[in-house]
Amino acid sequence: MSPPLNRIASDERLPEAADVVIIGGGVIGVSAAYHLARKGHSVALVEKGHVGAEQSSRNWGWCRQQGRARAEIPLAREALRLWEEMQNDSGQDAGFRRTGVLFMTKDPAEAAAWERWAAIARDEQVHSTVLTPAEIAERLPGNTETWVAGLHTPSDGRAEPSMAVPALAAAARKHGVTLHQGCAARGLETAAGRVSAVVTEKGRIRTSAVLLAGGAWSSLFCRRHGIDLPIGLVNATACRTTAAPEITTGALGTTDYCVRRRLDGGFTLALRGRGTVELTPDLIRYARTFWPTYLQRRKGLKVRLGASFFSQLMRNDKWSLDQPSPFEAERVRDPLPDMSLVEEALAHFVASNPALAGVEIAEAWGGTIDSTPDTVPVISRVETLPGFTLATGFSGHGFGIGPGAGRLAADIVAGDTPYVDPSAYDYKRLIDGRPLAPVGLF
Repeated sequence: MSPPLNRIASDERLPEAADVVIIGGGVIGVSAAYHLARKGHSVALVEKGHVGAEQSSRNWGWCRQQGRARAEIPLAREALRLWEEMQNDSGQDAGFRRTGVLFMTKDPAEAAAWERWAAIARDEQVHSTVLTPAEIAERLPGNTETWVAGLHTPSDGRAEPSMAVPALAAAARKHGVTLHQGCAARGLETAAGRVSAVVTEKGRIRTSAVLLAGGAWSSLFCRRHGIDLPIGLVNATACRTTAAPEITTGALGTTDYCVRRRLDGGFTLALRGRGTVELTPDLIRYARTFWPTYLQRRKGLKVRLGASFFSQLMRNDKWSLDQPSPFEAERVRDPLPDMSLVEEALAHFVASNPALAGVEIAEAWGGTIDSTPDTVPVISRVETLPGFTLATGFSGHGFGIGPGAGRLAADIVAGDTPYVDPSAYDYKRLIDGRPLAPVGLF
């Protein structure tokens, strides 16, 4: 079942030309469009389904710096500032509130890792505190469990995924971005070795600059043009509860459950690090690249052979641009939720917080996370195809850092000095054989 989503109107007239065409209407594409338009560029954003309809509305709604890999901390810090700025600029409520994030653990080794991370974060101007058991009990007086330590970042926040990306899209449109939904990008045209146009199902847009922010669809789009992009797909599950007592105003994370307070009085609830990997030809293609990450994360992952294996075997990855593409066959990816994870998360949440007795699941949904082998995104030009830039592979972190990542992508596309060093997000690291760093702490 799809989670609720605010819908926005499309600009029906496709422009003949634009300075930049953005493919993908999630939080990354919309944020990049906003920043490019504010730089004075004409921008057309094309989306095969609806703005925000895939993982950007199916995530937990956490906007955190806490626990990020060091490479992502500058993006997360800037994103929090931009969440406030863009929400105000849109004139709509994206649900963004700075209510803090608190992780709790019973594992002394994890607590020690948090001490090390907090020291790193201070160097990046993020002020997180490792809490004692007594300090956790003071903040969560109704919680019955005993925790070894907590990690708290009061400047972190939350937003409502059902509201957020449509609100940011309203801000982008205010600055001149045109938004074209139900308009799949079939592929690129080139001239003299560089991008010259985007061909969509509704027509062709001349352009010299394209940003692909296609999430789970990015690798397939790139393959059509002979560009190798190792992306693994993980189906995740989340849910929302009925109205519940206010255990926290922000977000809580444990090994047994993760929750965020919602504006409707319930909680968004999930299990950390759990998901299903579908065995497909695409996964086999990149198995060697992803093997170290799989070994680190395998305890939380199920591997399943399903219908997608055979549909990919039959798929033509070199479709003609004057014929319907795979992106028109599946407008919105809507995987089924894993109800066993929902039931497990709710049981742990209620057992830990007896005041929640009687709270029920109101709705559950699935989503697809696009992950890189080192779980750090790609925000980078593709040097073999001038004019083509990637902003993808956000590995479940894209919603919270989206506004900051979109700003960096806009800087790269525009040829401006990036506001942060982009080297950690370079596309080449995924294909040149260099050893990749282990995945981040969380």
